[in-house]
Amino acid sequence: MSGPKANSRKPSLSEKFARLRTRLKDSEWRRYGALLLVGKALGMVIVLLTITVISGLFFAHVHAQTGAPEVKGADVVNPVNTAWTLIAAFLVFGMQVGFTMLEAGFCRSRETVNVLMECVVDTCLCGLLFYAFGFAFMFSHGNGLIGFHWFFLQSAPATYETTGIAFLAVWLFQFAFADTCSTITSGAMIGRTGFVGDLLYSVAVSGFIYPIIGHWAWGPDGWLATMGSDGHFYASLGTGFHDFAGSTVVHTIGGFIALAGAIVLGPRLGRKFKRDGGAPMLPHDLTIAVSGGLILWFGWYGFNPGSTLSAMD
Repeated sequence: MSGPKANSRKPSLSEKFARLRTRLKDSEWRRYGALLLVGKALGMVIVLLTITVISGLFFAHVHAQTGAPEVKGADVVNPVNTAWTLIAAFLVFGMQVGFTMLEAGFCRSRETVNVLMECVVDTCLCGLLFYAFGFAFMFSHGNGLIGFHWFFLQSAPATYETTGIAFLAVWLFQFAFADTCSTITSGAMIGRTGFVGDLLYSVAVSGFIYPIIGHWAWGPDGWLATMGSDGHFYASLGTGFHDFAGSTVVHTIGGFIALAGAIVLGPRLGRKFKRDGGAPMLPHDLTIAVSGGLILWFGWYGFNPGSTLSAMD
């Protein structure tokens, strides 16, 4: 058999390693690889240093103490509100089934396995990262830019702040939110990145981008959350920034990351535009896609009402 399909066989792992060894013998490739690694490392160092410097200059006065902050929440758990939050967390987490079906249905058949693997591994990575430091960055006390406490959920109180809700119930609910933000991004990356690329942006979104920006709006001392109050940013405004259920923190962040990825990476592999004689890329299974959309619809009954953190509101 001849033609393009005959030459479309993917190289095996051994062939990829052989190609890598050949390229590493080329001084130009070695120089390019070293430059790329150094550039990425310097970029991360600059970002972290910038956050540290800005934190010290503008927000150090908010919590100058070196020890853990005084716990505000009572140690008595409100069972009704905790159950409400847990039910909402289960519904929001179930939205991952909807996202997986929606993305798998709308993609091309050859991309289905990658979508399924990416959605499962993305959820696992998000859980580990949000447990290790994502929740600490986002919801613990620190300064206006980032939280400093509760890494690996150590020294966490029985309840979160003054909600009366068990701390782990709040963590589970917010983990489901973080996973949603990361999955929103994954839909735009289908056909643009391989599996390794999926893992890289999943780590960036779940571990750093979403928690740090989320702290600004939802953290106990985030600069947007405290904006308009006495002694904080733009005190004359008289009111702070409000995002009830994540229209900005979850969906806008996820959407802008997806947009940036689409701009940087360009069209999906194999995409042929109308001006070049091509046609729109058709979904391979609308039944799965529509079913996923309906599951997402149902999950939103946990996403929005659950954000009250109270069964009485």
